[in-house]
Amino acid sequence: MMKIFTFIKSFYVCSFLVLYHPFVVTATIKPLYKNYSFPAVIAFGDSILDTGNNNYVATIIKANFKPYGRDFIGGKPTGRFCNGRIPSDYFLEYFGIKEAMPAYLDPNLSTEELLTGVCFASAGSGYDPLTIELASAISSEDQLDMFKEYIGKLKAAVGENKTAEIIEKSIFIISMGSNDISETYYLTPFRRIEYDIEKYTTMLITANSKFVEDLYELGARRFGVFSLSPIGCVPLQRTIKGGIKRDCVEKLNEGALVFNSKLITSLVDLKKKLPDSRVVYLENFTLLHDIIVNHTKYGFENGDGSCCGIANLELGPLCSSFTLKVCLDTTQYVFWDSYHPTEKAYKILVHETLNNKADEFV
Repeated sequence: MMKIFTFIKSFYVCSFLVLYHPFVVTATIKPLYKNYSFPAVIAFGDSILDTGNNNYVATIIKANFKPYGRDFIGGKPTGRFCNGRIPSDYFLEYFGIKEAMPAYLDPNLSTEELLTGVCFASAGSGYDPLTIELASAISSEDQLDMFKEYIGKLKAAVGENKTAEIIEKSIFIISMGSNDISETYYLTPFRRIEYDIEKYTTMLITANSKFVEDLYELGARRFGVFSLSPIGCVPLQRTIKGGIKRDCVEKLNEGALVFNSKLITSLVDLKKKLPDSRVVYLENFTLLHDIIVNHTKYGFENGDGSCCGIANLELGPLCSSFTLKVCLDTTQYVFWDSYHPTEKAYKILVHETLNNKADEFV
């Protein structure tokens, strides 16, 4: 059994990969949202929000090399799984806080950066402990422990009262679950022996609710929880499981929709359960699906292939300086690598989402 598990873990991690010093700009930026001033945005989750924490973790799920980051500020790879900025950064920019979110594990993190928002997310992470073991990522529990350490650093810098105010008024964004469903559940056999998709997603939602409650107990009050995206429509899944026409893999999308439906209900319950909380559902399945299917409407030429690589399997180390092909114009692609959208696609997603949801954080 151990040999089988080791083989599957190797295959699983490879699918993830074929699945910084942060450049922080201190100049004042113009907020797109002017109804309220939030002191910081703080991120937890997976590669959708990870701005470089995996650079400092013993995992092969990294993106701190070229061509990653080629359109980022300064043109440097930072550990973001993108050609440029990602949702963590665009949340900060939208509220006029700063242009880029630093990774908490960066050893050169400044006090100023701590005060205005940091990222605890880890590429490959999820709610399922097996996901963490397979990907060697930072678990949600460890991200929470890092946040507790962060609170201690804030108190040392600005005092207990100011720290409590920052935590209470900041926005906490969370994105987890995609790796659990698309990789751990559907790629490996272990969870499908124990659970059907209904029971498995219930387990994930329970873990999400506990995570939000734990943050609440530490003083957080404003939460933005991302839905799962159409994970069956990423280039990797379409190439491997989409048949000769590379169709979206509906089984994966259906699993994501089951999760999203339960997430909506759980967040409504949390809002009632947690006094003075703002619990916001950040839906991105429908919009990203529309961007993929009707990509020309949004100014893209390619909606089903990846900019980095020729086989639509390139991710992590397989999207590197040795990659045979990288597109010349990333703005024409919805996907940067075989799993993650481009900076342009992320910007559309975040701006459209916050245009409809920002008031709910106030």
